[in-house]
Amino acid sequence: MQLTTQPTGTPVTVTYWMSHAWLGTHVEPGVLLEVSGGRVAGVRTGVDTPPPGATALHGLTVPGLANTHSHAFHRALRSTVQVGSGTFWTWRETMYRTASRLTPDTYYDLARATYAEMALAGITAVGEFHYLHHAPGGTPYDNPNAMGEALIAAAAEAGIRITLLDTAYLAAGFGEKPNRHQTRFSDGTADAWAERASLLQGDDDLVVIGAAIHSVRAVPAEQLATVARWARERSVPLHVHLSEQTAENDACLAAHGRTPTRLLADHGVLGPATTGIHNTHLTPEDIELLGASRTGTCMCPTTERDLADGIGPADALQRAGSPLSLGSDSHAVIDLFEEARAMELNERLRTHVRGHWTASALLRAASADGHAALGRPDGGTLEPGAPADLTTVALDSVRTAGPVPRLGAEAAVFAATAADVRHTVVAGRHIVRDGRHTRIEDVPGALASAVAALHR
Repeated sequence: MQLTTQPTGTPVTVTYWMSHAWLGTHVEPGVLLEVSGGRVAGVRTGVDTPPPGATALHGLTVPGLANTHSHAFHRALRSTVQVGSGTFWTWRETMYRTASRLTPDTYYDLARATYAEMALAGITAVGEFHYLHHAPGGTPYDNPNAMGEALIAAAAEAGIRITLLDTAYLAAGFGEKPNRHQTRFSDGTADAWAERASLLQGDDDLVVIGAAIHSVRAVPAEQLATVARWARERSVPLHVHLSEQTAENDACLAAHGRTPTRLLADHGVLGPATTGIHNTHLTPEDIELLGASRTGTCMCPTTERDLADGIGPADALQRAGSPLSLGSDSHAVIDLFEEARAMELNERLRTHVRGHWTASALLRAASADGHAALGRPDGGTLEPGAPADLTTVALDSVRTAGPVPRLGAEAAVFAATAADVRHTVVAGRHIVRDGRHTRIEDVPGALASAVAALHR
């Protein structure tokens, strides 16, 4: 059956035959998936060969992956920040210099290429933690959301869904005005942030407009509730960097006499629609507060290792009631299989015990729980009614060959890399086919060009 489209480009009807599919608990051979209007219309098992007109996906097909935490412009830092030593705080200075060079046009080019890299890695939805709002020096663009709209357009061109988490970033620290690097991040007050963010629009189910609090050090305590209320009134996701660094905890205790988690709880920020990013340095009370409120946790293990942040208590958080998702954050690599296994392997290093999560549980963190954190609670499954987002991983590469197909989930999580992704389907549209992006012919070239433009 040939793919037909409406003028908007949304697929009407298409059928995919999957040689093997992960159905949430197990790997099933010979699965036929029918798509209508960008959603799964039907799933049939026991189909041994592709029927006429169906597109064959050979390998292990899983629900499309959700990258819960991204800073697209950090892709330009890859390798340059791996030179020498330092800390999170010295790394931040390099990040600021890169941020200062971006314009709406150059940000579009970089984000388009970065999101295309995500599609090649099997990612069908991204949560973009966006705080690069204004021109250098803090002057608003004529279109006050020019930078955010560039990100939305970039995701559309790359073919993936985006949850734009428009971020309130108002201070350099507790009681400190934004420094010269941060002036382009700040709207001055949470009310002014809310006024600007309210102008952003998601035009279809490919775009969700959410909110973010950069951190407790970047939004004054008395203004936290304004951001939380904005998100709550719109029933959209709210994300926040939380206890990534011990220095943040120490400063919060000195300023407010409580941990960042307790401060957020006291101002109504925690809850099922909220996700804490990193959640690394927590007290037992913090873990209890996050779990009891069903506040999510997004772990970004590669970035947390790269910046020497530490290992967050993911297992304890999940046992307390905090759903886990995964993000590539600074994009030292873009590979959610690596993030999934790193979460398990980090916990093994800490506890000297193996097997905290099954491969299926880690795939859920990389898919269903990530989509839920991005405001799409119906995503991340291969079931009727779900968004038709698929990722197919090769089971015959040098990394994945050998195991029997029923162990495909284990092969994907513990051996595969982003390089093993063969197909990515978003809303029924074949965005990556046989390892090649169908819309952007030369993704490496686009990345190289976009990064070079920032260093001229």
